[in-house]
Amino acid sequence: MAGKDQKTKEEEFKSEETEETRTMEEDEQQSEREESGSETSEEELGATELTARLEKEKERVLRLSAELENYKKRMENELKQFKKYANESLLKQLLTVIDNLERAIASAENEHNSESNGLLEGIKMTHDEILKLLKTFSVEPVKAEGEPFDPAYHQAVTQEETDEHPENTVVRELQKGYLMHDRLIRPSMVVVSKSSGKNDNEEKTDKDK
Repeated sequence: MAGKDQKTKEEEFKSEETEETRTMEEDEQQSEREESGSETSEEELGATELTARLEKEKERVLRLSAELENYKKRMENELKQFKKYANESLLKQLLTVIDNLERAIASAENEHNSESNGLLEGIKMTHDEILKLLKTFSVEPVKAEGEPFDPAYHQAVTQEETDEHPENTVVRELQKGYLMHDRLIRPSMVVVSKSSGKNDNEEKTDKDK
């Protein structure tokens, strides 16, 4: 009887030991699953953060690339402008030479002296050659006489009363102005018309009659 009880107790002990072992194994498996899940979550979080960083760096590279392209275009445009107007200061100095030649031509033509005819022709040839040179650099005279006064291109020296031209018209050019490409390098010095009031007085007189 005692042997039977002892056997029963041993079986119960073994059963309890087996149960405890099973429980410990299940706990270990659960712990492993939790650790595995934690590692997976950390990996997913790391991948998301890396993707965000890559996107941020990609945007930064694109922005820097666009800024570099704009800088290149701006520098190319500035270089074109520099080349376009590089000779402006030299050409402006030539304008004074042209002015003197034109004064000499006007003076010689007024004298009508046969002895100065040869000299006059020489001056005219020099004048024409310089104008051709200026034209190769896209330097052209400003239109002035007979044109409406434009302060962007004309510099009014004085006004002249006249009824032969509409008011605010350039009636005489004292010094030529010049354009280089689309840039004004010297305005025309001009005389601008203004109404004499004669026509207004005549109209008033006619109305009074």
